[in-house]
Order: sequence, then C-alpha cells, then structure tokens
Amino acid sequence: MENSHVLSMLGGLAIGIVGFQFFRKVLPWIYSNVVGPKVFGSTVNLAKMGEWAVVTGSTDGIGKAYAKELARKGLKLVLISRSLSKLNDVAKEIGDEFGVEVRVIDVDFTGGAEIYEKIREKTTGLDVGVLVNNVGISYSHPEYFLDCYNADPMFLNNIVAANVHSVTHMSALFLAGMITKRKGVIINISSTAGVIPNPLLSVYSATKAFVNKFSDDLQTEYKEQGILIQSVQPGFVATNMSKIRKPSVFAPSPETYVKSALSTLGIAKQTAGYLPHALLQLVIHFTEAVFGDQFARSLVLKNILGTRKRALRRLAKNQ
Repeated sequence: MENSHVLSMLGGLAIGIVGFQFFRKVLPWIYSNVVGPKVFGSTVNLAKMGEWAVVTGSTDGIGKAYAKELARKGLKLVLISRSLSKLNDVAKEIGDEFGVEVRVIDVDFTGGAEIYEKIREKTTGLDVGVLVNNVGISYSHPEYFLDCYNADPMFLNNIVAANVHSVTHMSALFLAGMITKRKGVIINISSTAGVIPNPLLSVYSATKAFVNKFSDDLQTEYKEQGILIQSVQPGFVATNMSKIRKPSVFAPSPETYVKSALSTLGIAKQTAGYLPHALLQLVIHFTEAVFGDQFARSLVLKNILGTRKRALRRLAKNQ
C-alpha cells in the first residue's frame, strides 16, 4: 500500500510539473507565434511613433521589404546603405509607389565612428519614431573559424562592425529622441543562427546572439519610457545574402517574411517572425532537450558540413 501511495504521489507530481511547463512555455509560444499574430495582429500604430523611419541595409532583401511596409503605413523614410546608386534607385521606387518622402545616406557600416557622425548630421531635426537595424554581413559559405581568420582577419572584424557596432551606435543615435517624446520602436534584425547551434558560422552567429541579448536588456531598461524594442530572428529568406533565389514555405520572399514579422510587433519581444522559422527553432530546441545538446549540435554540424562541401565544390568549378 505504501508503494502504491508513493507511486501515486510521484505520478501526481509528474503531471503537475508537465502541466506547469505547459502553461509556462507552451501556451506563451502558441500565443506569440500563432494566436497573437494570426488572430489579433499587431496593435502598434507605427505611424504614430513619429514622422520618419530609419532603415539600415535597405537596398534589397529584408531591409528593403521593411522600408516598403513602413512607407505603406505612411512613414517618411531615411534609407542607409553602402551603394548610393542603389539607394537612389530604391528611394525612387518607394517614393513613386507610396508617395512618401525618401532620403538616402550612403555609408559603409564596416567603417569607424565617423560614419555615425555623418548619419547624425543628416538626420538632425527629423522626428524619427521607428528604427530598423537590418544591415549585416555573413560568410560567403560555412567555414572553420581559423580558416576564416587566416584567409582575411579584417573580414571577421567587418562582421563585428556591421552586425554589432551598427546596432549599438544606431540605437544610441535615435533612442534619446524617442525617450524625450516617450514613444518609439526599434527593430533589430538578428537571426535564427543566434539561438541555435551554428558551427562554421561561429562569428556571424555570435554577433546575432549579441543582438538578441542587447535587445532584451535594452527593452528592460527603457520599457517604462514608452520604447518598444524587438529582436527578429529570421531563418532562411530568399535574399542575396542567403543565395536562395526561389521562395518556398521555409525560405519565404522578403515581402512575405516582413509582413509576418510586423504582425508580431508588440506581441513578442524576441521572435522568429515567421511560423515555419519558429517551428524550426522549436524542433532544434526539442531535440536538444530530449536527446541532449551534443546530439543536436552533431546533427547541425553534419548538415552545415554538407553545405560547406557543396560551396567549395562550386568555388573550385568556377576557378
């Protein structure tokens, strides 16, 4: 009888733990990724945050898609990227399509502090309510850290400059103005690479993990001042960076991705932005929890090594 009583208590405890975890983890995940975005949608009125939106890395891909969606909502735009000719082309395209004023600033985000002084000068006096920190650099193909470093030490320095320094400096430039009026939105584009094992892209994934942590703590610091800060973690999107040309369910077009990501604004502080990408993160985290970290990491490494092998084969063929 005592054994059955103990077993009954243990069974009740196990059910209680499972139930607690369900309410603590599963229900919030369902709301953040399914019910909130799909049923209710974002309640954040971006047009009321300020007259202008600033978007970095805005001449193609996710950055350009954010710029278009913000213009669709009536915001004037400041587009910041490296190529002035591309910036002018995109500015004309968006201005003609949505009838909003679009200004451009050409800077190379692998540069030093001087580029941010140029941005400050060009944006002084503008009522900036939305900042999208999208600019970023990745590897041309997966590679071992030392091979990357030995081939070009400055390349790794450039990744950190574009992926980390741009986020901190741009946030510092525009956050003060947002705090003064007690409203504003900062969207930092991170990556699924920052929240799952990602060997052979170690520096890139580490910079994206930084973006997640920085965004999370910055939101805690300035939430009471009316500032909304979101970290967006896309998986594969059909962009020039990913080298994926044809959109699919798991690698959507930038337009599809950004519309989905914007529907999570105000609902999730950290988000994959797109349900299939959220499911990918969930599967990997579930694999880690059930089979152990090492199994999941080995599985990811095997897949990435296959990608590296195919990339090196293409490079050898093109030489």
